[in-house]
Amino acid sequence: MTPILATKLYLPPLRPHVVSRPRLIERLNEGLHRKLTLIAAPAGFGKTTLVSAWVAGCDRQVAWLSLDAGENDPRLFLTYLVAALQTIAPTIGEGALGVLQSPQPPPSEAILTALFNEITTLPDHFVLVLDDYHVIDAKAVDMALTYLVEHLPPQMHLVIATREDPQLPLARLRARSHLTELRAADLRFTASEAAAFLNQVMGLSLSAADIAALEDRTEGWIAGLQLAALSMQGHQDVAGFIRAFTGDHRYIVDYLVEEVLQRQPEPVRSFLLQTSILDRLHGPLCDAVTGQEEGNARLEALERGNFFVVPLDDQRHWYRYHHLFAEVLSAHLLAEQPDQVSTLHRRASAWYERHGSTADAIRHALSACDFERAADLVELAIPAMRQSRQEARVLGWLKALPDELLQVRPVLSVGYAWALLLNGELEGVEARLQNAERWLDTTADRGEMVVVDDEEFRRLPGAIAIFRAAIAQALGNVPDTLKYAQQARDLVPEDDLLLRGSAAGFLGLAYWTSGDLEAAHRSYAECMALVQRGGYFSDALGCTIALADIRIAQGRLHEAMSTYEQALQEALGQGEPVLRGTADMYVGLSELHCEQNDLHTATELLLRSKELGVLAELSQNRYRWRVAMARIREAQGDLDGALDLLGEAERVYMGDFFPYVRPIAALVTRVWVAQGRLGEALGWARAQGLSIKDDLSYLREFEHITLARVLLARYTSERADSSMLEAMGLLERLLHAAEEGERTGSIIETLMLQALAHQVQGNITAALVPLELALTLAEPEGYVRIFVDEGPPMAVLLAKLHEHSRKRPRATSTNVPLAYIERLLALLRGEWVQEGTSPAATSSTSSPSAPTPAQSLLDPLTERELEVLRLIAAGLSNREIAARLVLALSTVKSYVNTIYSKLQVESRTQAVARARALHLLSE
Repeated sequence: MTPILATKLYLPPLRPHVVSRPRLIERLNEGLHRKLTLIAAPAGFGKTTLVSAWVAGCDRQVAWLSLDAGENDPRLFLTYLVAALQTIAPTIGEGALGVLQSPQPPPSEAILTALFNEITTLPDHFVLVLDDYHVIDAKAVDMALTYLVEHLPPQMHLVIATREDPQLPLARLRARSHLTELRAADLRFTASEAAAFLNQVMGLSLSAADIAALEDRTEGWIAGLQLAALSMQGHQDVAGFIRAFTGDHRYIVDYLVEEVLQRQPEPVRSFLLQTSILDRLHGPLCDAVTGQEEGNARLEALERGNFFVVPLDDQRHWYRYHHLFAEVLSAHLLAEQPDQVSTLHRRASAWYERHGSTADAIRHALSACDFERAADLVELAIPAMRQSRQEARVLGWLKALPDELLQVRPVLSVGYAWALLLNGELEGVEARLQNAERWLDTTADRGEMVVVDDEEFRRLPGAIAIFRAAIAQALGNVPDTLKYAQQARDLVPEDDLLLRGSAAGFLGLAYWTSGDLEAAHRSYAECMALVQRGGYFSDALGCTIALADIRIAQGRLHEAMSTYEQALQEALGQGEPVLRGTADMYVGLSELHCEQNDLHTATELLLRSKELGVLAELSQNRYRWRVAMARIREAQGDLDGALDLLGEAERVYMGDFFPYVRPIAALVTRVWVAQGRLGEALGWARAQGLSIKDDLSYLREFEHITLARVLLARYTSERADSSMLEAMGLLERLLHAAEEGERTGSIIETLMLQALAHQVQGNITAALVPLELALTLAEPEGYVRIFVDEGPPMAVLLAKLHEHSRKRPRATSTNVPLAYIERLLALLRGEWVQEGTSPAATSSTSSPSAPTPAQSLLDPLTERELEVLRLIAAGLSNREIAARLVLALSTVKSYVNTIYSKLQVESRTQAVARARALHLLSE
């Protein structure tokens, strides 16, 4: 888990004797009914002080996050955002924190959506403050913040304090009255506020004329007034002092800080300069940096003297300098003691290392240009950073190190390769691996080699092989994936369960991609067992999906169902928070129930998956939910709805190492074929470069079967003999390839298409041969939709097969149970639609749903249109129907318009009346 720096979540305390600013407090209070309050002004205008004063009197709970450059990493930004919210709601966002540690966390929008759902359950309104947002310059974080603002839950109000405008749609927020703004002109001290500050807070006794002159010189700039007051303390000629400085803010700061420093005793002046290298100040840390022993006392005295010191906790253990003050102090340090800067950073690095703050130790070592020390620290940090998935931060550290130093450090070279690989930068990985590999040669001179983590060095041979297997798999190079995965298996130590599991997983992927499904299943089963033993339970659920997909391709639906059910039981047994990947188990089960025509259960499983939310799914599988729901829509006759969902699936699809054997574009094409959109289907085939002459492979088997469907559709439409010859030839080759690979799922579909091809040519006798073979393979596993979705042509064939089977002598009768054929026929004829139970488990206790009513309409209503019509009759609004059926509102409106057209009516009332007259609705 990423360590959280608690001081970043601390609400700055209200300073004693702070100047009261009721006009600004009132504006902040008025802004609470809007989404966002933006306080944007240059440094030194009292932004943080104002917000902390307002928070002290606010009747809402407040979460606070002080940002720094580290939060330019979106993962860290979201981690700290959740941590800030947990200061007011301790259990919120636990799932989000879990997925943020995963190798492929969901998109920021998905994590925020899940977080919003939790926030909406909170009983009270609250405020979230993001201080110092100007340090953020990452587009990904800006986009996450934009999403946060635009979807802000009603309980939440956001406050942003920044030196410059954030990259938000401010114009749109203004136009919608969602934004309250305080700018530099609002924050400047008025004459009365300046008088109160100078005479009451800073303890001066200035005349009205002096105050007016100072206020004029500084233009009400608070930092300038504070520095001026510090400079004037004990000054005899106040009026002369005021006349002596002028210019812009930076000039005033330089001038006044110089004045302030000159008036301090040498120990204080030295303390201020030397500790300016620190982002946070702590007594013992300051002592280590300065070599003095009065750090705590110095910090307390500086706070009492209003020396731009901000406490970061209630106990006054940690402070920071005002950013502007620190910048000027650092500039003075560099000008006066340039030789000391590196020494000071080294001392800070050593202190942080002793106290377990590795990231700070590395940062200061890099600032000291002590690259040897930084490299040592990074090497020792890599295992923990790998565990907490902080490869982006490691990559930043490594890029800051000189390359010649990395050349002699094999552990860092492999760490670099790991960080590049997970960051999607494949190009530089192999060079880093080769650099590390040359040091593994025991005959080579290792005199220059540097290793500080012997355990990591011991892992290198296996790790190098794993990374090469990963690159090969990403590039589709199956032989190299097999080669390097096998190498890794031989090289990885027995007790390194994660690496051994990865080796088995890559072997499984290579076998799977090449179509050797049984070998793939064995390797993936081994991978799952190893990662489970290692405690990587979400990774084990990812293995479950692979194992089930393989069994489905083999036509072993019952085993696939058992695989999902067992994994789901184990996942739920882990308790809260729900394991990532749990939602995907419901999706997998839904697809299997859909194939068995248990559409009700299939839908319920998808709804259950959706209820768990994105934090319970593996990011790479988000598209699968939409594909599964599209399949249900297709089974219900809602082809447009299916296409909408497949479009969504394509938009959220993100490739991973799994072979992409069922491309979404091919699924879309199958729907086009069902809709008669032959031109678009042929366009897909051309765009994919598919041909009947292609060499066949498992990786493109689904696409080639889809091509066969397109060719059959063209023959049906155009009666082009060439299309039929091409389709039949391709199907014969596909059948042979699938039989060789024992891929029964493809065998069943190919045989079925051969039967339909004979049928469309009028050769029923020839059609029954492959159909009977297909049914023989399909019946034991409960296949239904694969046949029923073919519609009337399949009904004709099944009726003929049923007739022939009944007439045959018992000795020569079909191997296909007549009850199975009869059930498929009944479904095709619309006489029996049983969605509530599994088709394979019908019994006297099951109750089939009502038969589809006979319709006298010229253009009959589809099952989905009838379902919408029933809900209209029940009084549901379009929005309620959309929620009930999990449809887009626009899709429901389209259905309603179609129903009106088919019934020749113009309103809901007329539609219901007309439907009752036609006996389409039960009374």
